[in-house]
Amino acid sequence: MRIIHTSDWHLGQYFYGKSRAAEHQAFMAWLLEQITLHQVDALIVAGDIFDTGTPPSYARALYNQFIVQIQQTGCQLIILGGNHDSVSTLNESRHLLACLNTTVIPGAFDNVNEHVMPLLNRQGEVGAILCGLPFLRPRDVVLSESGESSVDKQRKLGDAISELYQRCFEQAEQLNSTFATPVPIIATGHLTTVGASTSESVRDIYIGSLDAFNAALFPAADYIALGHIHRPQVVAKSEHIRYSGSPIALSFDELSTHNEANKSVFLVEFTDAKLSQVTPLMVPIFQPMQVINGDLDSIEQQLKAFAPQAETPPMTWLSIEVSQQDYLSDLQSRIADMTQDKTVEVLQLKRARSQRQQHIKQLDNETLSELSVNDVFARRLAQEQFETEAQQAQLTRIKQCFSQVVSDVEAERHPQETAASHVLQETMVHNDDAKEPIAMSTETSIEIIKDDMADGEQS
Repeated sequence: MRIIHTSDWHLGQYFYGKSRAAEHQAFMAWLLEQITLHQVDALIVAGDIFDTGTPPSYARALYNQFIVQIQQTGCQLIILGGNHDSVSTLNESRHLLACLNTTVIPGAFDNVNEHVMPLLNRQGEVGAILCGLPFLRPRDVVLSESGESSVDKQRKLGDAISELYQRCFEQAEQLNSTFATPVPIIATGHLTTVGASTSESVRDIYIGSLDAFNAALFPAADYIALGHIHRPQVVAKSEHIRYSGSPIALSFDELSTHNEANKSVFLVEFTDAKLSQVTPLMVPIFQPMQVINGDLDSIEQQLKAFAPQAETPPMTWLSIEVSQQDYLSDLQSRIADMTQDKTVEVLQLKRARSQRQQHIKQLDNETLSELSVNDVFARRLAQEQFETEAQQAQLTRIKQCFSQVVSDVEAERHPQETAASHVLQETMVHNDDAKEPIAMSTETSIEIIKDDMADGEQS
């Protein structure tokens, strides 16, 4: 039995305003070639087939076109819903696609049996059993109760997901016992596991509920095909638990230090009902992307390596990070002058925050108990840039408002100590009709800080 494990196609993604349609179409053509070349019995897409719950029409067209084309290879297709996918969008064509040898599992079903199914090989025999679990939304598996702490919610959700996996696995084992010859059991999932290496394009999916699922709680399946993390990797040093990663780079930080995407799908082979081999099939780069950084002189030298526009190489999408410490008001125009005759297109231009990063590294060993309230707020401010005179004035205002918030909170915590000062303040207000009290409420101060911090981030 041979399967290909892939995930996180994100059809319909716009990358800094750029469509990925041509890349996805090229990837699909390449994947169909691999399926034919390696005589693959089943293709598993472990979630996030689309980038949004309302994919554009061209993304739906690519999806439908691939399903039709894969029929010519004789390969079974299994599509699991991810956190980016809409359950209703995937569900609307599920029964129709079942007639095209395609199984779609958009979300959690009420009946566990619907998640467990046999996978057939090219000879029409049962070659494996699938425990097909998609992205599990908290509301699918747990009921929220008042008074629960965040720790209680995390433990409750983790236990519920683990229990569902175990129930599916038990059902698969029961089905396996009915066969004359046992077959391997394959489980799927779309979630974050402890220790997984993420990237900028990976969206947090269990905010406030579950940070990461403990890989030790997975059932004893022969192979576990995971999605959601965009970098291919082995989980918990277990060769049979893997993230396939996305087939194309979905953010610049998914590139290696040598600007290599290192994207792949996994060819998984089973012999005598056991996992025998996992082979990464490296996906070609269909759209060149690079990250270059340094000061302006260094960036200019790096840009000289690109071919002039008069030649025919494809345009390379660039992320440029300038480490210049001086404030440069004409930075964008200077970069534009450097790249105007090159086969490059700058999609991201940002200023490096090396000082902030060095500062953070120095504080890695600090604990919250060692810091005062003002220390914590100062650490947060250090992550922002306040370079111009207007931004410096904004910083002063933020600090003043925060000091007042702290004073108000401390006063509320110690009412007896501050009672006398409150009486004195009221007396002064009543004795001076010409003056209005100028003290702001805690709520007002907090709103001002929020507004100024938002303005600072935009700047």
